[in-house]
Parts: sequence; C-alpha cells; structure tokens
Amino acid sequence: MDQIKIGKFIAERRKSKNLTQFQLAEKLNITDRAISKWENGRSMPDSSIMLDLCNELEISVNELLSGEMIDMKDYDKKAEENLYNLNKSNEHKKKLLIRCGIIMVLLILIIAIVELYIFTRQIAKANLDSILNSGEVDYEQFVKLHELEEKVDELEEKFNGKISE
Repeated sequence: MDQIKIGKFIAERRKSKNLTQFQLAEKLNITDRAISKWENGRSMPDSSIMLDLCNELEISVNELLSGEMIDMKDYDKKAEENLYNLNKSNEHKKKLLIRCGIIMVLLILIIAIVELYIFTRQIAKANLDSILNSGEVDYEQFVKLHELEEKVDELEEKFNGKISE
C-alpha cells in the first residue's frame, strides 16, 4: 500500500465533497491532525473508522486502500492486491514484534545477571567487613572467608564469560 497515494486520494475526495479537514474530523469524531497525517502519508486511518471514512467520502474500502477510484472490471484484481498487501504488512509487523520481544527478554536477563552480581559482591564485602572488624578471626571463620572469596571469584568468571559471549 502506498500511504502517500492513499493520502492524496483522501484529500482529493474530501475536497470534492467540499469538506475541510476539521469538518471531516468532526464527522468521524477524531482530530483534524489525524486527517492531516493521512493526507500527508504519515499514517493510515485506523480500521475502526475506515468504514465511516469511506461512507463520508463515498468510496469503497477497496478504493481507499488502492488510493484511486476503481472500474468495476478491475475491482476483483485490486481487491486481491489490497488483501495481499495487508497480509504482507501484518506479517512484517508480527516479525518486528517478535524481535522486540526477544530483545526485551535478553535485556531483562542481562539486568538480572548484573543485579545478582552486584548483590553477591555486596554480601561478600559485608561478610568480609564484619569478620575483619570483629577482630577475632579464628580458623573456622578464615575457612568460611576463603570459601566465600572462591565463590565470588567463580561468579566473576562466569559473569565475565557471559559478557564476552
């Protein structure tokens, strides 16, 4: 679908009905800015008002989507072209949504990993500080401290490995 062609067609039909953008917008219960966006090819009419728009402009939906008046002999061909183009557009939008969803999930995972890393480091540091500040480091505490440091090192290695991938 050629949005610019459709927009020019909407403007042409609106003017042939001696309607301003504001008047047409009032009839459709929308803003005149929406009409302007259609006519400039920056957006398309929403499907919820497409029939009302077509009624006001005295055209068919097929003519609207074609951006031109259609002879009856070409009507079926144009209808098939419009359905194909709509389907193609919908498939493109679905693929785009799936890609955006995958990106969002990956970002959430990365944020969770970073937060877990930061949290683990803070706990390890707090435990180390409490042990060192107590002034009484016995063998058992020393072993726990050493194990904790090893776990932190392992997490750091895993985290750094995932970031480099």
